[in-house]
Amino acid sequence: MHVPDGFINAPVSAAAGVAAAAAVAVSLRGARKELGGHPRAEDLGGERLAPLAGLVAAFVFAVQMLNFPVAAGTSGHLLGGALAAILVGPWTGVLCIAVVLLMQGVLFADGGLTALGVNITVMGVVTVVTAHLLFRGLRLVLPRTRGGVTAATFVAALVSVPASAAAFTLIYAIGGTTDVPIGKVLTAMLGVHVLIGIGEAVITALTVGAVLAVRPDLVHGARGLTAPLKLRVDGELVDAAPAPAGTPAAGSPAAKSPRKIWIGGVVTALVLAGVVSFYASASPDGLEKVAADQGIDAKAEEYEHATADSPLADYGVKGVESARLSGGLAGVIGVGLTLAVGTGAFWAARRRGRAADTGARV
Repeated sequence: MHVPDGFINAPVSAAAGVAAAAAVAVSLRGARKELGGHPRAEDLGGERLAPLAGLVAAFVFAVQMLNFPVAAGTSGHLLGGALAAILVGPWTGVLCIAVVLLMQGVLFADGGLTALGVNITVMGVVTVVTAHLLFRGLRLVLPRTRGGVTAATFVAALVSVPASAAAFTLIYAIGGTTDVPIGKVLTAMLGVHVLIGIGEAVITALTVGAVLAVRPDLVHGARGLTAPLKLRVDGELVDAAPAPAGTPAAGSPAAKSPRKIWIGGVVTALVLAGVVSFYASASPDGLEKVAADQGIDAKAEEYEHATADSPLADYGVKGVESARLSGGLAGVIGVGLTLAVGTGAFWAARRRGRAADTGARV
């Protein structure tokens, strides 16, 4: 659902850019707590989430290369907002998607640069907020089990995609560059993106479920899922005394290094982007299909992407003649750069939060 240049007029694109910048600024403040820049962050899992936030961004980048067929002549791909929100928290989740969209727009000419604010708002903020609120609500009524978390994940991810489609339609209604009946646009967008949402829900639930199976303590949305440590005293099971703040119990999942799952995640992302992406559907995605059918893209041809001459434009390495090798190399480079930029940004946010907290206490 990457919005290109020319779909939305300049004033509304600028306003969306301001809104996206504000959302990123607010998310930076909130992410400091999630990533460890808060005195109780270790209790909340921030210490363990910090090195994984960059991985989540890289994984979302990789999976977004895997378009899957959803209807005749139409494909879809993961948006990733729900996945990021549930794995590393809503504030960090917004930053993850913003990093992915920035890398895609600047390096791969995917999504217009003048539409970057629209894309961050629609694909990042709306999906993350929708998924987070729905997930939190469902967690209150569903069983506090791994199955309950997975079910809440599935529903939250499913709903986040048509919510994003509706948000785009609203922005288009305000600042669209062509005169198309909004009712027709909304019906078409929701119809195809409900189907894409099913794919999003399956991918998100499987990913979150896989992490839950081995390291539930690393899933932000599953806090409180792990049962407290029990000790047998005089033949009765009692809760063990809580460890000091920030000190996980010896032998508990929280005391283990996340290195193995980090390495496994990086390898998976590289394989998906470097190998599996070659077999992705070549059909236009939901927005492209609706735009062509409804005439939304009538003026998009007037705009040439600012980074169309990038050596990685269109997810290929210029100068490499083999389509398989070119696309695979571009995917691997994209995963590596997203991982590096994302991790650097998240560690910087975490350290700044630490410094701010230390200054406040002094």
